[in-house]
Amino acid sequence: MKKIRLSTLVVMIFMLVMVMAACGNSTKDGSAGTANEDEGNGGKSKDLSLLTGGTGGTYYPLGGQIANIISDKTEMNITPQTSGASAENMETLRAGEAEIAFSQTDIGAYALEGKEMFEGEPINNIQAIGSLYPETIQLVTTAKSGITSVEDLKGKKVSVGAPGSGAYINAMQVLEIHGLSTEDIEAQNLSFDESTDGIQAGNIDAAFITAGTPTGAVEALSAQNEVVIVPIADDKIQSLVEKYPYYAEDTVPSGTYKIKSDVKTVAVKAMLVVTSDLEENLVYEMTKALYENTDQITHAKGEFITPETSLEGLGDMELHPGAAKYFKEKGLSN
Repeated sequence: MKKIRLSTLVVMIFMLVMVMAACGNSTKDGSAGTANEDEGNGGKSKDLSLLTGGTGGTYYPLGGQIANIISDKTEMNITPQTSGASAENMETLRAGEAEIAFSQTDIGAYALEGKEMFEGEPINNIQAIGSLYPETIQLVTTAKSGITSVEDLKGKKVSVGAPGSGAYINAMQVLEIHGLSTEDIEAQNLSFDESTDGIQAGNIDAAFITAGTPTGAVEALSAQNEVVIVPIADDKIQSLVEKYPYYAEDTVPSGTYKIKSDVKTVAVKAMLVVTSDLEENLVYEMTKALYENTDQITHAKGEFITPETSLEGLGDMELHPGAAKYFKEKGLSN
């Protein structure tokens, strides 16, 4: 057998390397590109992050279900992430460290206007997918506290939400309408879970929690305590809505947390937002996947998520062109 010349061997090795490289650069459908790119979507990654909230709120479990629906119905892979909720989510989107997020509509308004926690630094790279459901302002306590009205909070230890959170601003506005401030209470800056744990342990008396009902942290509290949701009087609701028009009257229905009767309060809306540079077709597909498969959402808030109510409460926030395209097809516009 003749020996293979060195030059021939080099050529054969080079050809083998080229073949292996070509295979390695092919996607699962045989086309060239990386696993995270799609030429039809402008080279944008299909692996996207969805910022939710803390594990004791509504954003986290609902966000997990929404992420699953979009991942199942599209070629995108949506990964839900825990976070500090609305305000922190907005800042994370501003920094380009995620693509999709939950937010309250009032926090969206502050971000656009550069007010409250965004004072002097408006966020201009965020657009809406659509609103989802009412986020109820729940003033939570237990029967043993003796607290039956907002005025009863005077001198009490009260969680007013994590610093910079939407719940914190809501608490300040509710207190203001009742002629109170943080100087009248022993304010505690706690998350939802920390708040209900504090009530359970007797370390605090009450907590403001802004979230869709039922809220996981409050449900856990009701398993061992007689939970009381403190009502807001009709005249105070009217004053709050007049001064801050992103609020609307809401009700925590009897049976929630085992309460025996309906409780009047107020709510803002939860919404989904995206970064404005996200490719139009991706946002169109995720919007369509969400609003046409809400029957697959088992969370109690799923019944509120409909195309017909998706444009409520958005205020001055623009729809992303991809979302606008979907709602236009449904005969809806804002």
